[in-house]
Amino acid sequence: MTETPPPPDPTPARFPTAAVPLRTPDLESLRLLVLVADLGSLGRAAERLRISQPSASRRLSTLERGLGLVLVDRTRRGSRLTLAGQLVAGHARRVLDELDELLAGAEKLRTRRETELRVAASLTIAEYLLPVWISTLRGRRPELYIGLQVTNSEHVPELVESGEADVGFIEGPHLARVMSTRQVAEDRLVVVADPGHPWARRRELLSARELSRTPLVLRESGSGTRQTLDRALHLAGCDRARPLVELGSTAAVRGAVIAGTGPSVLSELAVRGDIAEGRLVAVEVAGVDLTRELRAVWPTGRRLVGPAAELVAVARGAAPGRRAARP
Repeated sequence: MTETPPPPDPTPARFPTAAVPLRTPDLESLRLLVLVADLGSLGRAAERLRISQPSASRRLSTLERGLGLVLVDRTRRGSRLTLAGQLVAGHARRVLDELDELLAGAEKLRTRRETELRVAASLTIAEYLLPVWISTLRGRRPELYIGLQVTNSEHVPELVESGEADVGFIEGPHLARVMSTRQVAEDRLVVVADPGHPWARRRELLSARELSRTPLVLRESGSGTRQTLDRALHLAGCDRARPLVELGSTAAVRGAVIAGTGPSVLSELAVRGDIAEGRLVAVEVAGVDLTRELRAVWPTGRRLVGPAAELVAVARGAAPGRRAARP
């Protein structure tokens, strides 16, 4: 019995049947194919893309060779997609739709980056410096929304690294994580006591050893103030500060010292007014360096741009009453 031969392939054999490596099509060629499908004409598709018809024809031929398929039948009455062309055009339409969605999403992210700034800062910086910095920046960019998270210096890098904040400000002497940093200001810690405390009446300087052995009203572990004090005592050859009470904010420590709970070591920014008005007395200490750098932090490998970079620039040059930042 004679076998019936298979019916001929209706698609013209414009390409060899041997397997050829596929080439990834460019997006403009896919856009051209979709327009040919929609408009039914290669000429009108070329006009829509503002290219010549010969250029469109060459682009379409390159696409066909790259995929190893005949996609369009050219006739005198117009251009008609083959079955393969219809299937590829359907895939191409989805690719282009996804691309449009990607670009729209990227535009939203770019717009948000230019109109919103999320900041994380230690308590002392947030209470005494950031309000001025933010006010200055908002004066230049009134449309900018600024969100602020206040925590201790130990946790600021976590918020920045996770993306919850665009930039952070810390007051501690060291970082637990590898991050990009830039000094924005310099601060000094001051030993303070209420006017009735024996230290308020002493004439000789307080020694580093006395400071380390006296129970103090302190900020919690992980705060920049506590880190700076412990490091300064360590460099002076003394033990860490001994806590009499540990409190979670500078304002709480300051209030406890004024109430007579005990002496403390606080930022000069926080107690300057209390010392001037006699609510607290500054006690000089010998052999202990209580200065510290205030620094901006952001993830290593990420460039600081937009409002975050502007805020750092403001911090480096615009905070009144602070020591000038070194380069």
